[in-house]
Amino acid sequence: MGGKATKVKIQRVNKGAGRPRKANVERFPCGKIKPFETEKENISVAMAARRRIHGFGKTVDDETVRSPYAGYTLGRIFLDGLISDEQRQAGDDYAEVMARYHKTTGIPAPSPRAQSLFAVKGHEGEVTESLADRARKASNRMMELQAVLLRCEDGPQVRSTVYNVAVMDYDHLRQMSPQQLLWLRRGLIALRKAKAVRWR
Repeated sequence: MGGKATKVKIQRVNKGAGRPRKANVERFPCGKIKPFETEKENISVAMAARRRIHGFGKTVDDETVRSPYAGYTLGRIFLDGLISDEQRQAGDDYAEVMARYHKTTGIPAPSPRAQSLFAVKGHEGEVTESLADRARKASNRMMELQAVLLRCEDGPQVRSTVYNVAVMDYDHLRQMSPQQLLWLRRGLIALRKAKAVRWR
């Protein structure tokens, strides 16, 4: 309908259209805005996620939510006040022994969250004597701790409860029944006593 002058006029009007350019922000040479999230903002996002996912209510203070113990099931049970610090430490030591056993023997970790399902597991072609010795020691230590748990009253239930909480990290066990909590405490106390006897 219009001539060239009308088209130029429309282009000039449209040039200022759109969202205005952000001022006072750092940019890359290409013009893209540099990310400027601060550490405090990142922590607040993580804390909000922990509150939402793990059920820490508004009454729980920020230090508790920020605690490294809030990152795994046994630690959250400790933060809930259901087990003592010594019992939590015994469970952490048990989980460490189990992880060392799986690593040195080449057996994949039991939790799907802890492994790549498509990676090849196991040892290289040659197993050296030192590697075999480490694997033997880790296996003996693992079997020793399993025997400690099985010697408890209700041994199989105690062993599976401690294993599922400390190693498998099943979050639903945070709301375990009083009987399961009794088995967990019984196993952690036995592990703690076994460690004290071993290091005398």
